[in-house]
Amino acid sequence: MASKPAGLGTSNALPNALRTLKALPGSMPKTLRTWQYTAGAATAGLALTAGVVTAAGPWDSTGQRTAERDWATAQERSGGADHGRNSGTSDTSAISGTSAGAPAPAPSAPIVLAGLDSAPGTLRAAPTGKALAAVLKPLLGDPALGTRRSAAVVDVTTGKRLYGMEAGEALVPASTTKIATAVAALSAMGADHRLTTRAALEPDTNELVLVGGGDPTLTAREDPEGWASLRTLADSTAAALRKRGVREVTLSYDTTLYAGRELHPIGVNENLAPVSALMVDEARTNDSTSGTAVRSTDPAADAARAFAGLLEKHRIKTTAPGPSKATGRASTLAKVTSPPLSALVERMLTNSDNDLAEALARQTALATHVRPDFAGGARAIRTELAKLGLPMSGARFADGSGLNRADRLTTNLLTALLAKAGDPSHPDLRAALTGLPVAGFTGTLSTRYANGAAGLVRAKTGTLTGVNALAGTVVDRNGHLLAFAFLTANTPNTTQAQTALDRTATALASCGCG
Repeated sequence: MASKPAGLGTSNALPNALRTLKALPGSMPKTLRTWQYTAGAATAGLALTAGVVTAAGPWDSTGQRTAERDWATAQERSGGADHGRNSGTSDTSAISGTSAGAPAPAPSAPIVLAGLDSAPGTLRAAPTGKALAAVLKPLLGDPALGTRRSAAVVDVTTGKRLYGMEAGEALVPASTTKIATAVAALSAMGADHRLTTRAALEPDTNELVLVGGGDPTLTAREDPEGWASLRTLADSTAAALRKRGVREVTLSYDTTLYAGRELHPIGVNENLAPVSALMVDEARTNDSTSGTAVRSTDPAADAARAFAGLLEKHRIKTTAPGPSKATGRASTLAKVTSPPLSALVERMLTNSDNDLAEALARQTALATHVRPDFAGGARAIRTELAKLGLPMSGARFADGSGLNRADRLTTNLLTALLAKAGDPSHPDLRAALTGLPVAGFTGTLSTRYANGAAGLVRAKTGTLTGVNALAGTVVDRNGHLLAFAFLTANTPNTTQAQTALDRTATALASCGCG
């Protein structure tokens, strides 16, 4: 990845492009203005380690919404440098194939990102604290935001705090805790780290042990969609057993990678399965892949039973599985690995995945040689963040997901985490930015900002009863990448609080506060 910061460029051609886009059914929301499309293109390449927009988000490399590309594809039309029928090309020859009288295909918006050093003097000054206060203070005074609130805004390019309101006060952060978990895990293990699940055969006894590697994304679905597959593991294991002439095994499962209790302090809850080193499809008892779901009360045993069923399809007989521990003499017959940690972090943040968050907290503990239980994971996160020189005053961690109300964070720390993830000297942390939900498009923000800064804000939400939070990044009207964090307490109504926070983040996007 390129490591130069990115700023905004402008073009007189953009309004013409947008007028064409508005002629298309299902095109961009009419409530957004031209500058929002221009600024929004920069939100996709949020991290300063990225030099182009293509890395993430709903924008292609020339600044045009990928939603427009998808719509054009569905209509069998093309247009614009990134909208050709031939994926990955700039071929627009298919334009001639449009039917007579049909709207002209959407042309690409001009490239809007350029290195800050490529056009000296073209970027305006960063927002001033006084100007930001004039915009944010009335919005943060909304009674919907409860009786206590904290806010901070930071210029990611410089790391300088531009605005703060009780920014050092530690409040319950809810799921914005996952930003801290993400940064700590990436820092401790690196973006390329993978989690491994394996099948090991004990010598002489024909005991086959399914060894959990702490990967909650291990899936038994027919289409694994890139995640580690239990079916693949079973196929490879059966082939290895047949090669050894083994047709019957004593099946066991090993969850000893983790320590301590499995049940989160909140108890049995549809937001989180028991935290086990071995589970399949996050122990969900339905076909869902995110959100709440009834969970298995014994994820490891269920995973082992599913594995036994897959082996039996290969005519490998098994006993009823039970807990065990693989010895050092066991031979690994087969293994499957998760996608890289960067992908796990992105999934965790986009979907606010509590199972992944708690798994990554324990993995961070393992990587830093701390006992891998709830307390150890929390301690490891704090220690790793302190090593990065982040402002830890007032911070307290009790878990990795933010479901525990004993967690405490400050908006100073949250914005510092986001700025650190955008620091070119820490490229391994970038997934903590690219995984943030995109307003109006992905994850926990997919149904929000319908009449606001859709595509412009990227942020992690946080919601518990009486607690609402939002922390993320936005490019303001002048092209500055800002990190922001809002924490609130004693909110009377969740929906109203979320709307008030969305309105505040939208104000940052529309702010020409230099």
